[in-house]
Amino acid sequence: MRKITKDAADAFHAGLKFRHSNTEVKVEDNVVRMYLFGNLIAQKTPLATTISDGGYGQSDTTKERLNGLNNVHIVQKKGRWYLNGKLWDGENTIIGAFGIWIDGREA
Repeated sequence: MRKITKDAADAFHAGLKFRHSNTEVKVEDNVVRMYLFGNLIAQKTPLATTISDGGYGQSDTTKERLNGLNNVHIVQKKGRWYLNGKLWDGENTIIGAFGIWIDGREA
């Protein structure tokens, strides 16, 4: 894991602001957001953490940053992303300690 990813993930989980190069963590009230190249890729509220590819596409850098977060493990096989072992299209997905939820349905 790259240092910028570790530092950004640590700030995200601690609810602290962070900015370095192409990655930024912003904190507003009880919401923590991680941006890559200005695109939202992760958001944490007291109730849930949500991730996406930010609409930027499934880039190696996006995958690297998201893999720094708790309960997130993304691998690429034959050009397709798998999130915690399940095929993932990069759309908004709620991540929790007990599994993955997409639009309120267990994935």
